Amino acid sequence: MLSILTTLDNALIVESAISLLLLLIQVPATAILFSRLLKGPRRHPPIEPQQPTPELLGRVSIVVPTLNEALRISPLLAGLSQQSYEVREIMVVDSKSSDGTPDLVKASQQKDPRFRLMTDDPLPSGWVGRPWALHNGFLYSSEASQWFLGLDADIQPHPGLVAGLVKTAEAQGYDLVSLSPQFILKYPGECWLQPALLMTLLYRFDPAGINTEQPERVMANGQCFLCRRSVLAAVGGYSSARSSFCDDVTLARNIAVQGYKVGFLDGAKVLKVRMYEGAMETWKEWGRSLDLKDATSRSQLWGDLWLLTSVQGLPLLIVLTFLLISLPLSYSPTPPLLLLGLNLFLLVIRFAMLIAIAPSYDRTNAKGSWLFWLSPLADPLAVLRIFLSAFHTPREWRGRKYI
Repeated sequence: MLSILTTLDNALIVESAISLLLLLIQVPATAILFSRLLKGPRRHPPIEPQQPTPELLGRVSIVVPTLNEALRISPLLAGLSQQSYEVREIMVVDSKSSDGTPDLVKASQQKDPRFRLMTDDPLPSGWVGRPWALHNGFLYSSEASQWFLGLDADIQPHPGLVAGLVKTAEAQGYDLVSLSPQFILKYPGECWLQPALLMTLLYRFDPAGINTEQPERVMANGQCFLCRRSVLAAVGGYSSARSSFCDDVTLARNIAVQGYKVGFLDGAKVLKVRMYEGAMETWKEWGRSLDLKDATSRSQLWGDLWLLTSVQGLPLLIVLTFLLISLPLSYSPTPPLLLLGLNLFLLVIRFAMLIAIAPSYDRTNAKGSWLFWLSPLADPLAVLRIFLSAFHTPREWRGRKYI
């Protein structure tokens, strides 16, 4: 009996020690998370579609990089044709697509003369394809335009997007502003996984609509990326982000370092995006860029990994461990009880954040859309994906191979 009691006492000591260690890891991360969430009430409201006014005439050059986008570019082309006279030109920079993408652009050009189709020069050493195409588009865009707007081929813009974006940028004094979209979900797997991957960004950075004061913590989204043409010229176009697989964030941070005002706002009311088909493609393609390592110092990357592990990866695992093992808990504030309470609280916060981001998803035609509400169960996998990406350099991106 004595040996059994001794063994039990030793187990309780080990349990308390492990709990205390986990608390030391998680409590500071929870404090950081709360400091960011508390900024939410001060967010700039979501961008609204607006009608242009005469002073906006011809202010914007739009550049769209493409490489085999025939299956998803049509909604973009139709949406851009619905933008008004604030758009001077729409340049589609194609990287020698073989699927008929140029033919779709030419068809749109017959209806709307603002469309221009060009092929970028051969990819130089040290450049990634997307920033190279955008850089070419910038060099050939009209110098009379005051704004440069980079758009991805997979977005679906609403009428009034460009006018609303430019008016907001000018009213708020932004030199660069990008938007978070409304994501279109279709299949069960992505309804479950995609929100968990998105949450890795929401935990690491200030909410959309908050002006981040630290350039190294600036967030951006190249799917809809508006920049003053003079500012882009001053930093050499996309050359400072030439080798980055997250060129949008890299360029935005480089511009913020120069003292320009950079914003990241909620664009769910003005554009949608259909990024990837299914959970596997979402895991492979989006997951490998979410680490943002090309725009982040090594110390910041490790700090982000610690934060994600503490507040997103561990809570579900810790709570399940307590439930499955049925560890005895006293009602006094012992380390195990405090650990369980903290992680239950983090799970409550996680589900509250899921409710908050629900408007950022279009699940109208999604199969298994109810799985969206179970996406917190995918959090450990999402954090694992960030770890795997953080220590792996991509060798292939959008059909291009990089040595």
